[in-house]
Amino acid sequence: MAAEATTLTVAPRPVEGSRSTRRLRRSGFVPGVVYGGGEDPLAFQVEARELRNALAHAGAVITLTLDGSEMPVVLKEHQRHPVTGTTMHIDLLRVDLKQKIHAVVVLELTGVEDAPGVKAGGVLEQVTRELNIEALPAGIPDSIVHDVSAAEIGDTIALSAVTIPEGVELLDDLEAVIVTLTPPRLSVEPSDELETETEVVGEGGAEGDASGEDESGGE
Repeated sequence: MAAEATTLTVAPRPVEGSRSTRRLRRSGFVPGVVYGGGEDPLAFQVEARELRNALAHAGAVITLTLDGSEMPVVLKEHQRHPVTGTTMHIDLLRVDLKQKIHAVVVLELTGVEDAPGVKAGGVLEQVTRELNIEALPAGIPDSIVHDVSAAEIGDTIALSAVTIPEGVELLDDLEAVIVTLTPPRLSVEPSDELETETEVVGEGGAEGDASGEDESGGE
């Protein structure tokens, strides 16, 4: 189910280079750019705290307020610091609420701990974590959920088993594997029997060499 649109108020910013951008971040702001809609890109700045709150509660569509005008946008790219995880830059895309767009949504699994195969010690692996879809901006779900509580050891679940929300078109191959549930992984250790057999073979070889030397000496 898609969440309600969240409002994000931003201010225009001049594009002045990396030094200015670093100063902006130190002041508690995040630089960004809004693209698309047949209009020129617009550079903006937004308070880091307000941006965090907006993204935490946002669905697919964000109502962007810039210079007193409002426009529906979706998140295009979210650049984070590789160590701290803080937002370094954000790109937004203008959208027409009446025109479908492509989007990527998370595939969320439920009932993992309840699956009989997992309870029996099997290893459940989620092969596919994101899905490519097409839908109206306001109809893009936060995530698509699939219940695996009935999965048994040996099961392989394809994308065709997932229920897609109304108004959403799945763009990925329906035969693609999303989940596997394999038997428990056993660690194999050398057995005492194998070690004993190796020792006997080695001893036999030594005796054979000695016997050969005696025969040679007899000649």
